[in-house]
Amino acid sequence: MQGERLAPAEPLRDAAVLIEGGRIAWLGPDRDVTPQTLSGAEVRDLSGQVVLPGLVNTHHHLYQNLTRCLAPDAGLFEWLRTLYPVWLRLSPEAAYLSARLGLAELALSGCTMTSDHLYLYPNGVRLDDTIRAAQDAGLRFHATRGSMSLGESQGGLPPDRAVEREADILADCARLIAEYHDPAPLAMVRVALAPCSPFSVSAELMRESAALARASGVMLHTHLAETADEDAYCLSRFGLRPLDYAESLGWTGPDVWFAHGVHFSPDDVRRLGHCGCGVAHCPSSNMRLASGVAPTRKLLEAGVRVALGVDGSASNDGAHLLAEARQALLVSRVRGQVDDQLSAYDALWLATRGGAAVLNRPDTGQLAPGLAADLIAVDLGDVGYSGARHDPRSALTLCGPTRVSLNMVAGRIIVDGGRLVGVDLRELSERHDALSRRMILG
Repeated sequence: MQGERLAPAEPLRDAAVLIEGGRIAWLGPDRDVTPQTLSGAEVRDLSGQVVLPGLVNTHHHLYQNLTRCLAPDAGLFEWLRTLYPVWLRLSPEAAYLSARLGLAELALSGCTMTSDHLYLYPNGVRLDDTIRAAQDAGLRFHATRGSMSLGESQGGLPPDRAVEREADILADCARLIAEYHDPAPLAMVRVALAPCSPFSVSAELMRESAALARASGVMLHTHLAETADEDAYCLSRFGLRPLDYAESLGWTGPDVWFAHGVHFSPDDVRRLGHCGCGVAHCPSSNMRLASGVAPTRKLLEAGVRVALGVDGSASNDGAHLLAEARQALLVSRVRGQVDDQLSAYDALWLATRGGAAVLNRPDTGQLAPGLAADLIAVDLGDVGYSGARHDPRSALTLCGPTRVSLNMVAGRIIVDGGRLVGVDLRELSERHDALSRRMILG
């Protein structure tokens, strides 16, 4: 996308997709499908529906599903200070259930691959809890081992009881990489290292995490340039703006992606394009916390890899990737400047190929032979698309988003007819609500 807008690809009409062994074996006009091709195959008729690559979410905090709609009028720092004590009541059961519910919500919205950033580990919680939830849910999962080591007494934002010893953090990072990270194409689980933010970890932990990640061949992730408060904090504490600080610690390159990037300067944008970093654009969360509007179009034109993130459901209060694509499109037009605008095609690109690029997954993100059989279908017969069926691509991002009718990951159907396969969503939600009340009420 560097330097110019994407030329929208022409959609295939009356098309067919052949899937074998978790990969796309063939796609093309359905008139080219022969009886021999269909021999012994399960055939699914998706007439009247739009089939897309599975959507990719590049930033989330699944544990936050337990604490929606708290501190509804606060900015980031006040919001965090309000929620840290609540989050410190998290248990392994709650971490698993919040991830399981959040992944169900994502799947119903069309997500087939997601990252998650867990940076609090009270009461025996481990990243293993959310990895197990992803394995049970059937989504591709990039588990980022988040961390906080700089408590209030050392000049950080989180309370001291929320942070960990840095030696323990690094030891657990090494354990998780050895146990779970799969570098192979079509991997279902990968691990990345993710010190939380400039105001919650030390410079030494940032450096050591980068060294460990690069020695292990895994990616790096953190929050950066999210708010004006963060800008002021970095200038006051380090004498550097957020990107300058990250760069001084070795935190730039194609193995790094940042969440938010609202307050990147024009020079920051140019440098990010040059170094190959990725950015997870989280428009709903940025608006909810009054953080501002990220320069998404400028990032894309500078050659920065940009994707979408729903962010945690305590700062978005929902996790619908088609809704996030719609928000990205609309917020790009708020300033009223043509050069800032995203198109409907751009928004879908960010949610699919953009996400795959940010997570360094060339095996996903588009429908092509040899790539992962991760795809979704949206039924345009839904009442919300009435009057828009002449332009399906625009309908998906301009009309109110609905549940997908089909979600397939690695050739396995996990949503069928708009319902999760093999999951009692009501029972899961009731268990989750009980734990949520316990955490919030104390």
